[in-house]
Amino acid sequence: MERFADEAIIEVSSGSGGNGCASFRREKYVPMGGPSGGDGGRGGDVIFTVRRNLRTLAHLRFKHSFKAENGRDGEGQGRYGQQGADVVIPLPPGSLLRSIDTEEIIHDFTKEQEDFIFLKGGNGGWGNIHFKSSVNQAPRKALPGKPGQTIKVKVELQIIADIGLVGFPNAGKSSLLDRFTNARPKIAAYPFTTKIPNLGVLNAGDKDIVIADIPGLIEGASKGAGLGIRFLKHISRTAALAFLVDLSEDNYLDAFDILLNELGSFSDDLIQKKRLLVGTKTDLEETKGRLAELIAKYPGEEVMGISVFSGDGIKELSYAFLNKTSWEDE
Repeated sequence: MERFADEAIIEVSSGSGGNGCASFRREKYVPMGGPSGGDGGRGGDVIFTVRRNLRTLAHLRFKHSFKAENGRDGEGQGRYGQQGADVVIPLPPGSLLRSIDTEEIIHDFTKEQEDFIFLKGGNGGWGNIHFKSSVNQAPRKALPGKPGQTIKVKVELQIIADIGLVGFPNAGKSSLLDRFTNARPKIAAYPFTTKIPNLGVLNAGDKDIVIADIPGLIEGASKGAGLGIRFLKHISRTAALAFLVDLSEDNYLDAFDILLNELGSFSDDLIQKKRLLVGTKTDLEETKGRLAELIAKYPGEEVMGISVFSGDGIKELSYAFLNKTSWEDE
């Protein structure tokens, strides 16, 4: 199975502050030189940043530990220690940072080029130049730097898309994505061709519509059957759902109900999303009349028919997708 990294547990550490320095001036003509110890440098921060070119968490699969640099110690002659370098961890849009202990969401990365300072580095310790007073002209006191912090966190990815394609294996989702967009998903005439979520961009007028092809569901997916349960979370951020029903299959009249049941068993929010029902493979001889039966069974749903092979209904569906991307504002 092609590996798709959408979860990772990593350990992150901010840098410790450098120690302050206790030293005194020793110039030839300053026999009673005062304190000259500089402060320690501040430790580096742990920063998460969103990168548009990332689509998975594969870069976190083998590297599980990230540590910022410690600040340098202060030195004599009033020289301050250098600040430690930050550690910057890139994430794809749609990532979540969760607490391992409580599963609480720490931060939701929905924007591109978003930076989030997760852990601050420790402050550097004061050098003895700070402790000179009228009663103590030669302080030997200097402070150690503050320690950094180390925390384990869970990183999750939930794909952000405008339209999520939902359907049983081999319902035509990958073929439709290939027809609509610049994506090139695997396509073949057998179930479970799609092993990972695929994204494509439909250019509709002056608007780009991001479409997500989710691996096919089967009955019982919400209880762990098949591949679909692992990827159901990736449609939670979509603005709308397009349910694809293969009109050449014997269960074409029951497919939509089964899909809704699986989504509802996983999350009530999914079945509350605006949706479109799409009957596929209308070019086949055995599908003649079946689209009309599908429309008749679901009078309250918006139902369309398409054939990726012949192009039937493709332009109309692209217009429907363009209209449906504003659903969340209605």
